[in-house]
Amino acid sequence: MAYASRILLNHSKKLKDVSTLLRREQAASVRYFSSTKRASLSREDASSARLGFSPVERITRCSTDIVPVSISFATTRTTLSSTVGRPRLGQEFSCSMQSVRGFSSGSDLPPHQEIGMPSLSPTMTEAWTSILPLDQNLCPFGNIAKWLKKEGDKVAPGEVLCEVETDKATVEMECMEEGFLAKIVKAEGSKEIQVGEVIAITVEDEEDIGKFKDYTPSSTADATPPKEELAPPPPKEEKVEQASPPPEPKTSKPSPPPSGDRVFASPLARKLAEDNNVPLSSIKGTGPEGRIVKADIEDYLASGGKEATAKQSKVTHSKVPALDYVDIPRSQIRKVTASRLAFSKQTIPHYYLTVDACVDKLMGLRSQLNSFQEASGGKRISVNDLVVKAAALALRKVPQCNSSWTDDYIRQFKNVNINVAVQTENGLYVPVVKDADKKGLSTIGEEVRLLAQKAKENSLKPEDYEGGTFTVSNLGGPFGIKQFCAVVNPPQAAILAVGSAEKRVVPGNGPDEFNFASYMPVTLSCDHRVVDGAIGAEWLKAFKGYIENPESMLL
Repeated sequence: MAYASRILLNHSKKLKDVSTLLRREQAASVRYFSSTKRASLSREDASSARLGFSPVERITRCSTDIVPVSISFATTRTTLSSTVGRPRLGQEFSCSMQSVRGFSSGSDLPPHQEIGMPSLSPTMTEAWTSILPLDQNLCPFGNIAKWLKKEGDKVAPGEVLCEVETDKATVEMECMEEGFLAKIVKAEGSKEIQVGEVIAITVEDEEDIGKFKDYTPSSTADATPPKEELAPPPPKEEKVEQASPPPEPKTSKPSPPPSGDRVFASPLARKLAEDNNVPLSSIKGTGPEGRIVKADIEDYLASGGKEATAKQSKVTHSKVPALDYVDIPRSQIRKVTASRLAFSKQTIPHYYLTVDACVDKLMGLRSQLNSFQEASGGKRISVNDLVVKAAALALRKVPQCNSSWTDDYIRQFKNVNINVAVQTENGLYVPVVKDADKKGLSTIGEEVRLLAQKAKENSLKPEDYEGGTFTVSNLGGPFGIKQFCAVVNPPQAAILAVGSAEKRVVPGNGPDEFNFASYMPVTLSCDHRVVDGAIGAEWLKAFKGYIENPESMLL
C-alpha cells in the first residue's frame, strides 16, 4: 500500500511538471505562429528535431534572450499597455496576448510574472509621435508615486498595486492576476521609469517569495553581456592610440619655448634689458611664439615696471561674483508642455488676429444672472464662463476653426470641446469642457471650477483632459494682462487669448458728446495650414457678436 502511494505521488509531481511545460509550449507556439516572419531554427534546434526531441524539449533548449512582448488589457479606469520579457525562439518578434507569465531561465527561480510600467497617458505611448516627435523631454516615462501593496502581500485581479504619476496626473495601476507580490523592483518615489520597464515581480505560490530577494530584472541582465562581449576589441583601439602619438609632438613643438626655463628674446631686447637691469622673466613677450622684443622692454620701462601687477588687478576686478541660485526639478507636465509648445512654434505657421469687444451688455447680463443664481443658491457665473460659451457657439457657426491638421487630410470635428488653461504649481493644465455649445452657463461654470480644482490637486483623469478641439486662455481676468498672443495647442488649429477689460472714452451721438464703454481685447492664434485669414476673421466676428449681444447666446 505504501509503495502504491509513493508511485501515485511521483506521478502527480510529473503531471504538475507536464502542465508547466505545456503552458510554456503553448505560449511559445502562439508567439512563433503570430509572427509576421517565422523564426528560423538554429542548428542546435534542427539537430534536436532530427534526433526526435519533442517540441517541449526543444523549447527548454531554446535561447533565453529576452524580447519585448506587447500586452494590451483594458480596465474600468483606462487602457493599460505593458511590456514584459519573454524567451526568444530564433529571431526577434512580438505578439499581442491577453495574459503572459514569465518563467526563469535559471533552475533556482520558480515561474513568475514581470510587471512592467504601464502606459497610462497618450503622451506615454509611441502613438503620439504621429503628431509630435519623440525626444528626451517626451519619452514614455512614469513615476512611482506610492505603493499600496508591500512585498509578500497577496494580490487579486482588480486590486490597486500602486499609484503611477504620469505626465498629466496620478493614476492607479490595478493587478491583472492573482498571486503574491514577491519583489518590488522600483521603490516608491522612483522617477522616469520607461514604459515596459519591470517594476515588480509576482508569483503564484507564497513559498516562492523568498527566492526573489536578490532578484534582478532580466532586461538589465541582458544589457550587460554585450558590453562584456566587446572586451576583445580593445587591442585594436590600443593600436590606434599608439598610432596617434606622432601628431602630438608636432603640435607640442611650438609650445615648449614659452613654457620652458629659457626665456626667448631678441638680441636687441636682451641688450636693452641688461642696460636697464630689467628681468626678462617678468616680461610677457608679444613677438612670434611668445618671443620678447624691443617694444616689450620699452613698454615695461614706460609703465615703471608695474605693468604685470596692473594686469593682475584688472583680472581680479573683472571676475563676476558667483550667483546664488536654486535648481528646481522639472515636473513631467512641464517637460511635455515644453516639448509640445516648442514643436508648435517650430512647425505650425502661426498668425494672429485681434479685436476689441464691448462688454457692457455682457457685464449687465452677468449681474442679472448672478442675482438669480444667488436667489436659488447656485454658484456665480464668471466672465470666463460667458467667454467659453461664446467661443463654443462661434465654433458651431464657423466649424472650419474646429479642426486639426494631419499629413493626409484636415479633420473637422462635430463635437465642440473647449480646453480651458489652468495654471498650477506643477505646471499648465488644460482640462476640457465637452460639448460646451450644448450646455448652459451654470453647467459650464460648475465644470470649469471642478476641473480647475482637480488640476491643482493633480488628480485629473485622462478623460478630463483628452479630446479637446479648441482652447481658451484667459490672463485678463485673474492677472490683468491687457493683451497677449497664445501658442497653438497641437493638434488643435486655434487658441483664443483673452485680455482684461478696460474703460475707454468713445464718441457719442453729437459732435461734442463722449461716452464711456468697457472693451475687452481678444487675440485668436491660428494654424494657417487649417484656418485661412478670412476664416479666422469670420470666427472672430461671430465671437464678438455673441459677446456684444449676449442675449443671443440664450436663444
